[in-house]
Amino acid sequence: MRIIPFALALIWGLNWPAVRVALDALPPFTLRAAGLACGTVLLLALAAALGRPLRLMPGMTARVVVAGVLNIAIFNIATAFAQLTTSTSRAAVLTFTMPAWTALLAWLLLAEKLDRRKAAALIAGLAGVALLAWPVVTSGQASLGLIYPLIAALSWAAGTVFLKWRPIHGDRIVATGWQLAVGAGCATLGMLATGEQPTLLRFDATIAGALVYHVVLSNALAYVLWFHMLEHTSAATSALTTLMIPIVGVLGAMALIGEQPGLLDLVGFAAVLGAAALILLPTRLAAAPASPQPDGEIR
Repeated sequence: MRIIPFALALIWGLNWPAVRVALDALPPFTLRAAGLACGTVLLLALAAALGRPLRLMPGMTARVVVAGVLNIAIFNIATAFAQLTTSTSRAAVLTFTMPAWTALLAWLLLAEKLDRRKAAALIAGLAGVALLAWPVVTSGQASLGLIYPLIAALSWAAGTVFLKWRPIHGDRIVATGWQLAVGAGCATLGMLATGEQPTLLRFDATIAGALVYHVVLSNALAYVLWFHMLEHTSAATSALTTLMIPIVGVLGAMALIGEQPGLLDLVGFAAVLGAAALILLPTRLAAAPASPQPDGEIR
């Protein structure tokens, strides 16, 4: 059990460079449609093997669709395009501004208290975004590399706030499986709308390894481990696992695909991760918040 949080951080963190490699072989909508479809099959097959009904509880279908669009579809599609327009490390860290945006949206939409800790996290997160944006803005590069990961973060945050407002009742594995199905459907619609051809652009051992890693480990095994961990560990452990993902993603991008973040990038990374830590980590272990929901915890 103790190794599961580290295994999850490793699997989902290294999925960032794996997806970047896979995008050299498959276009973004195709990659996401295939990965999410495989995740759907695995989770629903697991639920069936455990003897759980695959039907959603009455009144939950609309909630699953909305959560699937926000937490799964937009998030995954935006992060795929983000890696085509900026570095993997910058995309990974900017995406994890999500906890700060969640606090802001919950304050605006649900009237949740924005205390000093959350306000400090929001300021730190915005400072991190500014630091990461500065090299792009001053170089005159396209800003899509900033926009896509922030869209992913805001969508994930909006989905989280939606689930606070309208939680999904019933089996978590089944509900998440159907959310992945919504994501796969949206990615398929994206393929059709853009005329994207679902063909391999190139194929070699590296591409094969990245695709297997993304589909089998990140979209399959990791979810099984995640559900098991949620049932047997504390909220603090779940939060720490989430925080480790972008750190592993940055280190993985440096080691596996040769990225070299500059000093300003590293300071920006620290500011964003510090903001996430302020919100996710409990001030005291005895007063830890409720475990984060698995819906949308992809990475």
